[in-house]
Amino acid sequence: MRKLLRLFFHHFFHSFACTYDLIAAIISIGRWKEWGFAALPHIRGPRVMEIGFGPGHLQVELNRQGFHTFGLDESRQMIHRAQANLTRNRLPVALSRGYAQSLPFADDSLDSVVATFPSEYIADRLTLAEIRRVLKPSGRLVVVPMAWIWGKSFTDRVAKWLFRITRQSEELTDNLEGRIKSLFAEADFQVEIILTEIRHSTVLIVVAETINGV
Repeated sequence: MRKLLRLFFHHFFHSFACTYDLIAAIISIGRWKEWGFAALPHIRGPRVMEIGFGPGHLQVELNRQGFHTFGLDESRQMIHRAQANLTRNRLPVALSRGYAQSLPFADDSLDSVVATFPSEYIADRLTLAEIRRVLKPSGRLVVVPMAWIWGKSFTDRVAKWLFRITRQSEELTDNLEGRIKSLFAEADFQVEIILTEIRHSTVLIVVAETINGV
């Protein structure tokens, strides 16, 4: 099952990138953008990089809010979609193709790094080490890894079922919070977990800061 899901998401982000917004809206019952935007209040600037920006909706909002924004994504198809999105909104385009395990930025050059609904790469020690490297002292990593729909409507129940079969989230327990904190603490981050409610759903936000600003 895990291999099938990996294959599905690979095509979802590449060959079928044109369907991303539609499918994301369906499985979240129209909440997907709001879930991603839940990261915004926790981002520090001015220099912000988003990893895995997809169609670029958060890129657009970051630019609108005045951040000096960069984006990194492995998918050429998503880069094209995000570029079109930014251009359509008459915003600057600063997007690169690359991998989170090898970031094209100098040491101590970014104020924040953000990733919303990233795949397994976010838990890679190389990824976290690279993010730690490019962040300035007192820099901040903001990750939105999952969300839960708890509404009782028919559409909400269908969405919850889809989340279960695609393994997009797991039950919120002390064990889950402990594993998340341990993962980021091992990479020398001080971690805070924040839960935000959005329209009969709960979004988990990880705010990780460099320890003692060093």
